[in-house]
Amino acid sequence: MITKLNQLSNVPAREAIIQLSVEAPALPLLSWLAAQQQFPKIYWHGRDRDEDVAAIGACKSFFFEDQVDDNELAKIYQQQRNKTSQQDIRYYGGLAFDRTVECWPEFGRAHFVLPRIELRRHGNKLRILVNLNFEDTDPQQEIQAALRAIAQVQKPKPLSPPHKMTLMGRSDLPHYERWEELVNQVTQEKFNQTTPKVVLSRHTQIDVSDDIDPWTVLACWQGRNPNSFQFGFQFSPERAFISCSPERLYLRRQQELFTEALAGTTVRGLNPEEDTLLAQALLDDIKNSHENQLVRKHIVDVLTPLSQYLGADEQPKIFKLNHIQHLHRSIRAQLQPGVSDFELLRALHPTPAVGGLPREAALNFIRQREGYARGWYAGACGYFNRNESEFSVAIRSALIEPRRINLFAGAGIVAGSDPLAEWQELENKLATVLAILIDF
Repeated sequence: MITKLNQLSNVPAREAIIQLSVEAPALPLLSWLAAQQQFPKIYWHGRDRDEDVAAIGACKSFFFEDQVDDNELAKIYQQQRNKTSQQDIRYYGGLAFDRTVECWPEFGRAHFVLPRIELRRHGNKLRILVNLNFEDTDPQQEIQAALRAIAQVQKPKPLSPPHKMTLMGRSDLPHYERWEELVNQVTQEKFNQTTPKVVLSRHTQIDVSDDIDPWTVLACWQGRNPNSFQFGFQFSPERAFISCSPERLYLRRQQELFTEALAGTTVRGLNPEEDTLLAQALLDDIKNSHENQLVRKHIVDVLTPLSQYLGADEQPKIFKLNHIQHLHRSIRAQLQPGVSDFELLRALHPTPAVGGLPREAALNFIRQREGYARGWYAGACGYFNRNESEFSVAIRSALIEPRRINLFAGAGIVAGSDPLAEWQELENKLATVLAILIDF
């Protein structure tokens, strides 16, 4: 790679953004990422493919701390795309759940990064990518910046094994009494007639006796939930957002789109027979089936104007995770020519599975009553690429700060929802990551 950069010094850059690539022996990417001292640090592993990505540094970023204008963001991204003909360039990042309210420091309401150094592993093959941004930058200075970043790369070390930590305290926002009030408000007949679903969530703050390595937690979580999206964003040493989310927002390949309705939850059984009975009970449950159907209908309605063809599963299937199982319907579309990723994000995010229906009425209720800002929890995290883009809904997630881990979980509240049962569903959704913390 250093040779390629030195060669580039002698040739005028023909494009504003250049990506260099070399192959290398595969290595454990989370171990490599944990050893690095350059920020941001980014990790991405798709749900359905044998690829994971670790990236550090930034040669270009888009950061919106205040109000986000989707049209402006789309314009900026399109301008950047037009500055290179290379097909493999990806911008990684995310959008907050609610971009009209203040978000976490460093994360902002929208934050996307073209990494300086990126490692992509497919099976036993690894590619090292270095990105250079020559726009409004002296080419020699940009090459020297890339060389300095390479020189600062640390060798991977084994992740520190989880160690015992003392739990210093736990608080839930909203607490149970307030949760009960909110569920009862949403399920009132008059309210429910105009707003049939609101996804209420809870922020669980756990204080511990020592600092937490986010990449160790993510590696443990990854091992327990292999059939999920696994990703992490750390823009500074103070905060890291990690997630093992089962839910896809969308996958776009050229103009072909794949998305899903994931809503309706129950626990896993203690044995195969009990697991099967619980899954069938979930399929037969009127409340959960209604909730999933509401999500499916909304996605079909918002995608229809953007699509030449649209197909969606009529009946839900069971999607199994380590501690819980969900109702799931696949949705596929052939997009109209010219439909952009930002039109898809505007149409799909936030989904009824994390917000509610109608969208604006549910979001207004959440803003006014839930009692905390969700930040990137239930936001959209993933990457943009010219030919393929993929985003996950950031549920089953944690914001890690010094000596503190912030956990989030939500439940869809519809007619007939029981406050205590929904509260227990929140506990079930946190069970995997809480087990990791208890193992410390």
